[in-house]
Amino acid sequence: MAKIIYLMGPSGSGKDSLLTGLKEQLHPESGFMVAHRYITRHWQSGGENHIELSVDEFRLRQKLGLFAMSWEANGHYYGIGCEVDTWLNANHSVIVNGSREHLPEAIEHYGECLIPVLIEVEENSLRERLVNRGRESSEAIEARIMRSKHYARALSKECLIIHNNGSIDEAVSQLIKLITHVTSESNTFQHV
Repeated sequence: MAKIIYLMGPSGSGKDSLLTGLKEQLHPESGFMVAHRYITRHWQSGGENHIELSVDEFRLRQKLGLFAMSWEANGHYYGIGCEVDTWLNANHSVIVNGSREHLPEAIEHYGECLIPVLIEVEENSLRERLVNRGRESSEAIEARIMRSKHYARALSKECLIIHNNGSIDEAVSQLIKLITHVTSESNTFQHV
């Protein structure tokens, strides 16, 4: 049975870097897919290779049922296209960059097929990463850190955990091992 790996973590946890590293390790014949997100922010903002939509375009796609999942966060709309369901039906496991807040709806939609994975980063490391990005005030950074603590406590029992406090290669290696383990029944993941 194909799985949907639902990757979550606070801003600054390294989700984009992990997904980039994972894509570099994917074997072309693995059948394992990495989903793009549709987001109402400029395509060059952040490190994520996402598809930029205007708010009107996003709402139209939402109305037409073209998103498997969608949510609002940090002043933007985020969507995962319904192509994910097509891939799962074709027995290809998929990884998505998900939302911690949207996890209950994702579990309700996908059930046992969904594997929630939380990226955890030590507080000081997270603060340093957010400060170095230079996008937010110190108050906004502290608010993000408090939100991160809240979600870590709330989700740690129902999620598999990736620790991203060392090198990105170490975290990618953890993610590959995790994916290999949870998809081993269907043998869909191979890396080079």
